[in-house]
Amino acid sequence: MKTPRGVCAISLDNIMTIIDRNREFAGKTVLVTGAGKGIGHATVHLLIERGARVIALSRSAADLDALKAETGCETIAVDLADANAARDAARSIQPVDMLVNNAGIAVLEPFLETTVEAFDLTMNVNLRAAMIVAQECAKSMIARGAGGSIVNVSSLSANVGFALHAAYCASKGGLDAMTRVMANELGPHGIRVNAVLPTVTMTPMGERAWSDPVKSAPMLARIPMNRFVEPVEVARTIAYLLGEDSSMVSGVSLLVDGGFQSC
Repeated sequence: MKTPRGVCAISLDNIMTIIDRNREFAGKTVLVTGAGKGIGHATVHLLIERGARVIALSRSAADLDALKAETGCETIAVDLADANAARDAARSIQPVDMLVNNAGIAVLEPFLETTVEAFDLTMNVNLRAAMIVAQECAKSMIARGAGGSIVNVSSLSANVGFALHAAYCASKGGLDAMTRVMANELGPHGIRVNAVLPTVTMTPMGERAWSDPVKSAPMLARIPMNRFVEPVEVARTIAYLLGEDSSMVSGVSLLVDGGFQSC
């Protein structure tokens, strides 16, 4: 059977299912946090291209204004480090069908000099906010009996102890662990939860952390693909985990690392 360009045909128990990538998420509302730059920005573009209604959340109103002008998405500006503001914003957005927990920060400090303030801020944004937003989305999904899909954007740093990344690595390791708990508890309600773990990604944050060739060269040497990841490549992986192609995938931490951990 031939299928048009942009359309994917898959067979499940001899039943042919046609997925039109241009309308893959038609009728679905997706909340994307950390949408102003990098992976979140690319994810908003990709999901809208595939038919989704997207609500973009970021701390920067200026970034959101630019994103809205580019895509026509809906936007909400909030600082996710503020637990009450994060919960109020997430609650006000409901109902959504899917969530991409992408918001994150990285404060680079040697372990012996890592401050309590930097550690707490990193945990509050990278881990606690993901919990709060997911709680509100999942409660709404359960109340509606609609099921849903959640993708937490973690990092290779969840598995590898990079120098200067003590707080960041700890937050992403926690996010991976929480993803498994969420998949366990929310699965009976038809909600799938997965994490995506990119290696260094060429976002503004990634460029700040890895722009020094002295630092980046050893990292590149450990990646068989011999390059870092582009945001759109992570966005495509997020779309896979959100969509029906991964309908029986839950509790997974999916590496997007160019083979880093195969070595």
